[in-house]
Amino acid sequence: MTTTTTDRDQANRDNSDLLNLAGLFSEAELELQAAVRNFVDERIRPNIAEWYENAHFPVEIVREMGDLGLLGMHLHGYGCPGRSAVEYGIAALELEAGDSGLRTFVSVQGSLAMSAIHKFGSEEQKNRYLPGMAKGEIIGCFGLTEPTAGSDPASMATTATRGDDGTWTLNGAKRWIGLASIADVAVIWAASDDGIRGFLVPTDTAGFTATPIEQKLSMRASIQCDITLDEVVLPADAILPEVRGLKGPFSCLNEARYGIMWGAMGAARDSYEVALKYAQERLQFDKPLAGYQISQEKLVNMVLEIQKGILVAVQTGRLKDAGNLDPVQISVGKLNNCREAIAICREARTMLGGNGITLEYSPLRHANNLESVRTYEGTDEVHTLILGRHITGEQAFR
Repeated sequence: MTTTTTDRDQANRDNSDLLNLAGLFSEAELELQAAVRNFVDERIRPNIAEWYENAHFPVEIVREMGDLGLLGMHLHGYGCPGRSAVEYGIAALELEAGDSGLRTFVSVQGSLAMSAIHKFGSEEQKNRYLPGMAKGEIIGCFGLTEPTAGSDPASMATTATRGDDGTWTLNGAKRWIGLASIADVAVIWAASDDGIRGFLVPTDTAGFTATPIEQKLSMRASIQCDITLDEVVLPADAILPEVRGLKGPFSCLNEARYGIMWGAMGAARDSYEVALKYAQERLQFDKPLAGYQISQEKLVNMVLEIQKGILVAVQTGRLKDAGNLDPVQISVGKLNNCREAIAICREARTMLGGNGITLEYSPLRHANNLESVRTYEGTDEVHTLILGRHITGEQAFR
């Protein structure tokens, strides 16, 4: 792949790395970053405005992502890439600099669906699904959220009933399930007499219906669906054998939340870079916007928060790679980085004036997408309460 970054763009990027964060990464990590950035430059940036406007998810790049080693990249064995947590984070950052919807695909496929199978599946299930999923030949989805159970998954209404012959019958509904209408296999969580259990449901199973949610104002280059489960009969070996209770889906959500803290900074960085370049080129009152004090204040505030957000992500990633990460620390990054990223994208839009509301420029698209990113895998309120419980010792969820 050939780079598409101009000399001035690179100079802007170098000048914007105030703390030399690039020095925190190894040569291999920087090579991965360059490879994913080039993929975004070549395959996503030239097309994303059209994809977003037409609410189109480009299925054709799924196998390209597999070829690049982006699917289940932090998982080991079974044909998975086996990269580090930091490498996965770097890839998430660069993908979301292109678009949150494309990073979300990688997250749903790898951090949710593949992670559930990798953590809790039988050897037969792992060998059956993971190699094909890593290549992008098999697409997965993850069904936890329900129409009446988002932040409170313990109240899920989807049920799994075991028959005398050992088969399972699933009934219920799921909502906001990424990729469901194009998935080959769905990880479905359901309440049973044995607690909440996970099931692998081939999407061509009778009674399984996935319907894309339309008229979205966010994540338009992505797919989210309603799922209906109407007397879905599964064999006994469809169950994920190695987990019971909400600790199973929550451990997968934490994998996704970790990637989000990196990805959000990618959307923020791209918005900042667009605003900076525009401010350098746009003349008002006979000089560039970048020459005005208010413009410089906006840009400085953006880049400070991006630098801090990436530091949070790097530290979290190093803890994860060392096996020392507490899930509470993931809430720090998810809450802070999403909150700051959406503010950066909105501020960047103000610097573009009226031009900023068009798809010619990325900040408002990023801001719209981040409304979803900020909401899924735990809202601001949920992560605030997680952190509040940690620092006070008091449970305030109820």
